Amino acid sequence: MIGVFNTTYNKNLYDVALLILRLGVGCFMMTHGLQKLNLIMEPGTAQFIDPIGIGESATLSLAVFSELVCSFLIIMGFATRLAVIPLIITMLVAVFVVHDNDAFNEKELGSLYLVIYILLLVVGSGRYSVDQLISGRKRKVNY
Repeated sequence: MIGVFNTTYNKNLYDVALLILRLGVGCFMMTHGLQKLNLIMEPGTAQFIDPIGIGESATLSLAVFSELVCSFLIIMGFATRLAVIPLIITMLVAVFVVHDNDAFNEKELGSLYLVIYILLLVVGSGRYSVDQLISGRKRKVNY
């Protein structure tokens, strides 16, 4: 029972957990990006919100970029810390601008994504990533 309160961690499980987190959040966010990509692909002018005044098509394009391209980079673990920055911005806009006056349940999903992206910004992609393959050639991982 005392092991439940142990604060040490297994280095391999830590990296497996980061891999699972990256795969999960990347795949889940890509579903939102695919919905927005379908808006772009539909004939006619896509109707999309413009919460920060840069234009509907620019806002939609940036959302698709962050939710599809950056999510794919996170799944691969390539430039993870850079890839989460557009997603953090997207979630900040979604939570604090688009859903600013909404009830918490409307902000909850975006807030969860935001917390996960901030975590990935801080800790990086972990050992099972392209980032590690690139940086591993230069130096060994020091935990």
